[in-house]
Amino acid sequence: MSADNGLTTGKVATTNGTEPASPTRSAKAAGAVANWADDRLGLAKATKGMSLRKVFPDHWSFMLGEIALWSFVVLLLTGVFLTLFFDPSMTEVQYQGSYDPLRGVHMSRAFASALEISFDVRGGLLMRQMHHWAAMIFIGAMMIHLMRVFLTGAFRKPREVNWIIGCLLLLLGTIEGFTGYSLPDDLLSGTGMRAADGFMKASPVVGTYMSFFLFGGEFPGDQVIPRLYSMHILLIPGILLALITAHLILVVYHKHTQWPGPGKTEDNVVGPPLMPIYMAKAGGFFFIVFGMVALLGGLFTLNPVWKFGPYDPSKVTAGSQPDWYMGWPDGLLRIIPAWETHLWGHTVSWNIMLPILIMPPLMLMVLIALPFIEAWVTGDKREHHLLQRPRNAPTRTAVMAALVTFYGLAWAAGGNDIIAIKMHLSINQITYFMRAAVFIGPVIAFIIARRWCISLQRHDEGKLLHGYETGVIVRSPDGGYAEKHLPISETSAYVLTARDRDEVWTPNGTADEAGVAAPGGKLAEVAGKVRGKLSEAMFADNVQKPTAEELHEGQHHAEHELHELEGQIAAGPNKHGSSNDH
Repeated sequence: MSADNGLTTGKVATTNGTEPASPTRSAKAAGAVANWADDRLGLAKATKGMSLRKVFPDHWSFMLGEIALWSFVVLLLTGVFLTLFFDPSMTEVQYQGSYDPLRGVHMSRAFASALEISFDVRGGLLMRQMHHWAAMIFIGAMMIHLMRVFLTGAFRKPREVNWIIGCLLLLLGTIEGFTGYSLPDDLLSGTGMRAADGFMKASPVVGTYMSFFLFGGEFPGDQVIPRLYSMHILLIPGILLALITAHLILVVYHKHTQWPGPGKTEDNVVGPPLMPIYMAKAGGFFFIVFGMVALLGGLFTLNPVWKFGPYDPSKVTAGSQPDWYMGWPDGLLRIIPAWETHLWGHTVSWNIMLPILIMPPLMLMVLIALPFIEAWVTGDKREHHLLQRPRNAPTRTAVMAALVTFYGLAWAAGGNDIIAIKMHLSINQITYFMRAAVFIGPVIAFIIARRWCISLQRHDEGKLLHGYETGVIVRSPDGGYAEKHLPISETSAYVLTARDRDEVWTPNGTADEAGVAAPGGKLAEVAGKVRGKLSEAMFADNVQKPTAEELHEGQHHAEHELHELEGQIAAGPNKHGSSNDH
């Protein structure tokens, strides 16, 4: 027996202290089972390939992706529970359940089963609420995680494919959420389905066919709920699982990015190993996410379908709003003018196509293209494993600020009726304001964010060259006042200087030294000029990190100020010289 580190070894081996230890019978049996499985499944080799000692860096911002992952796990767990009780049928029934206000009302079997889950299944309402909250958190966490990845440059080579996977996950998560909250067949979700029917029919040529295929005939039909149910529990979750698996495999394969710091380079990763430290933390974090989702589901009601009642095509819910992640296209739909074109007896509804059918795919394509646009403008083909502070990429940060401002304004426009009622404003004035704001706001946000980042770069340069502000005000012999600065620590200086200098890309010209024309001809020449202008605009105002000589001179100056300040403090406020008055 051994008591070292609180472990009991007698359970796996025995020894008398003089002879070699021999395994117990249970240990031999376990080893035999492990060898049998390894011979047939190659578990040892697979485990070695997974590299359970792989290192992962530790930083709070990396938890954003984990929140999305664990909320997806909660979605799967609660979704399995709900699948056992939900009946996705549009057959009309007369409700005779526990909820008195709707007893005797005719409704679809899908809506009746949603009421039964809420009021008759033990824990059913909590599961419904947790499932809905987890969906909201899943999409929100993915969105914030994508923003973190973009602002820190974690999308650069070799992680462009993972960026594309992340964008597709956001798209599929949004579609999954829409199909999910449409399943209960209540008045609110039915209003959303009625809008979706109109969106599809606005598509030129194929719109009517798409609507008939989804609804099984003219709206509302009798097939849409079963079809959405199949998509919601089989097709989309399967694709999501495949993409999440690919995403995690690529994270392990490329190694995780890390923030700059002493000992951290482009060629290593500093942090705890996957087993047991990182897995223990991740497991604990899962229970935190699960607990928060359960708390939200138990205390805050989402989607009370029993208040809305069953769907009736002749009715509409006043002040109806979709889930938050569907709000921004709804906002664009509300503020766009009534633009239509009549061609050869057909009406092209631009006021529906632009905000619903064109803008969402266009925004997705812009997001996907951002890494490749930046790589083309900068000409950067290197691999990057160290993250960038957002202030050190002012133009990139400003682009994200502009996109977020556009998204936020469009999202706010989705509640123009609620804003008008609650704030006693004219809905027309709100609409006109938003029409201008979605164009002007992103430009203002871009300018402010870029100038702000450049100002922060200047602040970092001042700290490197002159030290940090101490708050100590010293009076000079000639009566002037100045604040003393002290040198920053070596660790802080390393973090501030651990970045590359920005290099403006310049075209090589139309011919080489031998006079041979560059490939591509006139088109390549124009593209090179455009690329050069964009590169100059991207980096022209950036504040570059100080040179080694400037740092040495600044450090010498800061040390001089430190010695001077120490001398003045030692002398005291009234000890600058001898005086007969004291």
